[in-house]
Amino acid sequence: MPSTRDIRRRIKSVKNTAQITKAMQMVAASKMRKAQQSAVAGRPYAEMMNKVLSEISAAASDFKHPLMEERTGDRRALLVVSSDKGLCGALNSNLLREAAKVDKNTTIFVTAGKKAALFVARTKRELKAEFTYKDTPQFSEARAISKFLRELFLSGEVDRVDVLFTNFISTLTQKPEMMQILPIGEIKAFATDVKGEAMSQELARSGTEFIFEPSAEGVMSAMLPHYLNYQIYQVLLEARASEQSARMVAMKNATDNAKQLIKDLTLEYNKMRQAAITKELLEISSAAMALG
Repeated sequence: MPSTRDIRRRIKSVKNTAQITKAMQMVAASKMRKAQQSAVAGRPYAEMMNKVLSEISAAASDFKHPLMEERTGDRRALLVVSSDKGLCGALNSNLLREAAKVDKNTTIFVTAGKKAALFVARTKRELKAEFTYKDTPQFSEARAISKFLRELFLSGEVDRVDVLFTNFISTLTQKPEMMQILPIGEIKAFATDVKGEAMSQELARSGTEFIFEPSAEGVMSAMLPHYLNYQIYQVLLEARASEQSARMVAMKNATDNAKQLIKDLTLEYNKMRQAAITKELLEISSAAMALG
């Protein structure tokens, strides 16, 4: 049975841990607000670009582009977007569990984030490239990843390219999601339903006639690479918002658990002190009665 000294030491240790988790919670909350604003602010632009491409693809229905070439092979590249650090609950575990389901014999992996790279190395899968991105993702970082994936596809090394990331739904809800980015097929928008579940919805044409200069095919050729760049950029924003939200919630839970543990230990400490005092009083009383 632990002594009162051991309990005091443990209370002090838990208090120190609670101070650390509280500080990490405040830092994550500050970063979370900025990351969420960036992710949400990027969605209207992505939706509008999807609508524009939907109109162009309808106007140039016979147009063929190398990035839209459908292939019958099963060789594919998977971009896994994770965090660089832990202490964010089950965020990376849920993401990497989905990555583990992918057939490693027909898939080569490209990672963004150290946790994903460590997973690929640990499971002895083929790692083609490893990228990093900042707490505030930059478009140049997304463009570099997009360029590498385009080259893999256009060279014929892979027949399709998918991305696995954590989609930000709310502060308490982040969901791993797999999305095909190459070949670029029918343009769709990704949204959430009333329950917060991610869903893919087909974009409806407005029915308005548009005139494209120099031509619908020319506009399509110019926009497709930028469309791919921005898809990757939005994925990075969603992943970072999910990470900071998950970390803030995890650190809040850790702080709350530490406070509850301190209360329980303090109660146990007080009970032990009371028992010791009562025992001493009984001993004094017994001695007095024996002498008396």
